[in-house]
Amino acid sequence: MTHSKYILILFFGALVSCKISKDVVTADLQLPHNYKSDTLIRDTSNIARLKWKEFFLDEPLQKIIGAALAKNNNIQLALENIEAAQLRLAQAKWKNIPTLNFNISGGSTRPSENSLTGLSLKQNGINQTHFEDYTTSLSVSWEVDIWGKIRNQKAETLAAYLQTQEAHKAVQVLLISEISKGYYNLLMLHEQLSIAKKNLELSNNTLRIIKLQFESGDATLLAINQAEAQNQAFKSLIPQLQQSINITENAISVLGGNFPQEILSMSKLADIDLPNELATGIPADLLTLRPDVKAAELEITRSNYRVGYTKAAMYPSFTITAQSGINALSASNWFNIPASLFGITAAGVTQPLLIHKELKTNYELAKIDREKSVVRFRHQIIVAVSEVSDALVKIDRLKERQLSANNRVNTLNQAIDNAQVLFQNGMANYLEIITAQSSALESQLNLSTIKKEQLDAMVDLYKSLGGGVN
Repeated sequence: MTHSKYILILFFGALVSCKISKDVVTADLQLPHNYKSDTLIRDTSNIARLKWKEFFLDEPLQKIIGAALAKNNNIQLALENIEAAQLRLAQAKWKNIPTLNFNISGGSTRPSENSLTGLSLKQNGINQTHFEDYTTSLSVSWEVDIWGKIRNQKAETLAAYLQTQEAHKAVQVLLISEISKGYYNLLMLHEQLSIAKKNLELSNNTLRIIKLQFESGDATLLAINQAEAQNQAFKSLIPQLQQSINITENAISVLGGNFPQEILSMSKLADIDLPNELATGIPADLLTLRPDVKAAELEITRSNYRVGYTKAAMYPSFTITAQSGINALSASNWFNIPASLFGITAAGVTQPLLIHKELKTNYELAKIDREKSVVRFRHQIIVAVSEVSDALVKIDRLKERQLSANNRVNTLNQAIDNAQVLFQNGMANYLEIITAQSSALESQLNLSTIKKEQLDAMVDLYKSLGGGVN
């Protein structure tokens, strides 16, 4: 075959390769221009672009998050997955490199006198009873990637490696979210414990006054019973809150890769400021900022390359081989150069014809998997936009609840002060002060819960936008 014919074959192969590489699918997205809320800033800025240390300004929380990122077991597993993917990627880069083998062999053969070889030797007057053969050779084999099979496999491996990096980022984002929400829950529980203890002191004082009134005949036994019942309710709340504190500390410790331990350094819930502005950017930002969305998009990329190499597997494979070395029929002549030198070159084309329809089936399955990855990507985008919208709705509504709850706490605190003065002067009965104290406790606990929910909503917004990646 002339050189021009080889050129034509390679040119044709390049054309077919281009045709195969164009067999790709992309997700047709129609993202909304804004999220389902219009109370926050709408511009190109986005809190997800802030590093977690720039978003969480509380120093004790920063220390807990930093330690957890260094020791969390899920983070360590994600890093191991990245290392494994790096090895696979490095291996994939060798697919275009020819295989090289070095061989040394030696042998002795004694043909049967009654065999075709033995009879032929006799007829030619050769009386040799055995033959030796010694070979040292270097062989090279290289598959020409005409259809892009190897190229697509390498590209698919690269996309898989990038997916492991996004998975690591997703674990990091989730860990930061869980740590911060657990920390805020711990602050709330400590504040509620302080509230419960203060209200227990008020209840103790009320009970003492009612007992004095009972001794002087100004109160009934029923008043003492009801005051004691309220006092016991306040007392039972304290161990309940202490139990929740211990369990929350244990959960934060586990997230940090530690055995359960007490968390000593913390701020107070009242010291945590809520940001006045939480810019969310536009939904299109999710495509670049959220690790799970980027991982889903990379899955489409991987699926496209899988379709490419399963399709290329149905086309002929063109292999070039070469072998060179020294060969002799006796050890004494083995290294007699150049007489013992030999060389072989060959080129072959292999066209799979009938392999139980496996190649065609693999190709069709790869196309189905690709369509499934597109569906999953679209779903992930919808979920991401929904999570951001949910967080925005929570932030908006919690502001209203916080204002109302704060007004209620102020009113009831004033009511307790008035009730105590009236009660001590005999102008209010025990039921009024007991009711005022119970209502005040409930409102104070509710206000701390709302503050914690506001912080959680802020964390949810940061997380749903993809924030927290270093």
